[in-house]
Amino acid sequence: MFKHVALLVRKDDLTHEEFREYWENNHSPLAKDIEGVVRYQTVYPTDPENAEFDGIAELYFETLDDLHEALGSEGSRDYDPTREVAAQAREDVNNFLDVEERPRFIGEEKVWKDEVDGDTDGLYKHSALLVRKDGMSHEEFREYWENNHSPLAKDIEGVVRYQTVYPTDPENAEFDGVAELYFETLDDLHEALGSEGSRDYDPTREVAAEAREDVNNFLDVEERPRFIGEEKVWKNEVDDVDGY
Repeated sequence: MFKHVALLVRKDDLTHEEFREYWENNHSPLAKDIEGVVRYQTVYPTDPENAEFDGIAELYFETLDDLHEALGSEGSRDYDPTREVAAQAREDVNNFLDVEERPRFIGEEKVWKDEVDGDTDGLYKHSALLVRKDGMSHEEFREYWENNHSPLAKDIEGVVRYQTVYPTDPENAEFDGVAELYFETLDDLHEALGSEGSRDYDPTREVAAEAREDVNNFLDVEERPRFIGEEKVWKNEVDDVDGY
């Protein structure tokens, strides 16, 4: 399953509350019907004042061609769709987003653990936008992430779903990957991965502490944005594809 992750930054003249109201009431009802979208979900920050972004929008497509046709390809934060609803959604973006300040990521998702049968609505989610250490190639980064870190991270205490997103075009991607960890409660998330306001954290539980120590082997923590939020699923037409 191919996925477009948009890290949303509001326009300068909007408060976070005004931004969220517009996003929920105007844009999301439109975005979920973009041609080719089979799943659409949003993530709202649990602590907006300390969050690095105003929210995350995630759009899933069955093929990479469908995604590119609707939302453009890697290498630019902007896009110029030709299909009707996609074009309307792109025009509407100007009403509440600062497109130039909005990172995005296009990738293929892999589900490592799923104890919720794909039902992520209302769960708390930690999204880590991964940046590899200096001196490491993307290929070396991915090999370590897949073979060493993810088998550990999926067993962090409290994690009920763990998935990774690999860039479809690493040379033009803004990050080396995305790691997404879901928890049933915000307390479980904070205990494992810390709270908003810092890119670093100091967990006390055993596996979480091991995973934090292992991060130093392949990530540049200071350059790695992260986002803690509550997920809302607006549309899901995916039937048992890679865990959904």
